[in-house]
Amino acid sequence: MSVLTLASDPKDATALEGAEAHHARLAGELAGRVKMLLIAVDRDLSAAEKIHAGLVTFCDHSLLPHAAAEEAALYPAAHGMPEARLLIESLIGEHRCLTTLVDALRAAPSLARAAADARALQVIFEEHVAKENGLVLPLLAMTPEVSLAELLADMRHRLASDVPAAGAQGDQNIKEGQDMQEQIEETGGCGGVCGCGGTEEAAEPELDVREVPHALRHATVFGALDAVPAGTAMVLVAPPRPAAAARADRTAQPRRVLGGVPGTGPRSLAAEAQPPLM
Repeated sequence: MSVLTLASDPKDATALEGAEAHHARLAGELAGRVKMLLIAVDRDLSAAEKIHAGLVTFCDHSLLPHAAAEEAALYPAAHGMPEARLLIESLIGEHRCLTTLVDALRAAPSLARAAADARALQVIFEEHVAKENGLVLPLLAMTPEVSLAELLADMRHRLASDVPAAGAQGDQNIKEGQDMQEQIEETGGCGGVCGCGGTEEAAEPELDVREVPHALRHATVFGALDAVPAGTAMVLVAPPRPAAAARADRTAQPRRVLGGVPGTGPRSLAAEAQPPLM
């Protein structure tokens, strides 16, 4: 289904779609990292410590600098509109809440407390970007006196100039994930290539993305993959191939997928296709 983007200028329409995509990458990677932390806390405390550290680094290098750049480059234009003033002030308050949660995550006295703070951070951030995508960005895009494209360009410039590392890790993770070379194995089992112990999958963390919104799914998978400590694996439960591909091969059965991300060491992704949830 196509999506209609309303804007006063074609450049703003493109900028709006780009901003929404970037929000999806941030939210997806955060969701993937949080999911891996929640799983590891129950299974492997050593892995959980590494995942926790990686999550804090992601927040410091990507999530919080993004919020700061929004306040500096994007929010002032919307705050000047009477119909958006209170909304922007509430979003700034949510930024303070996000910062507080990241600080709590960083200083959590236990991994269980860190997992709780991480989950709260994920929920608030997803609600936050939903407001930005549904209210702030469309308002700016539809206002002729405002150039959303220029505001977002200023935001990117601030991120690149003031915080060189900001956003780089998250975007790199997505790029690496998109470059993943998947090897389909008809017979099932990874043969021990991924270090998961052959066919012994029960001990590996499992990420079920069938209920994850499609816009966040890829980033969630790659965020989770990046959170998996080197030398370990995870099991991905995902929808089967697209309908068009399934129609082309009506005899196709669910397959086991093993893929590795180039340049990331021995980490691997063991994935088992499953029917979509009803």
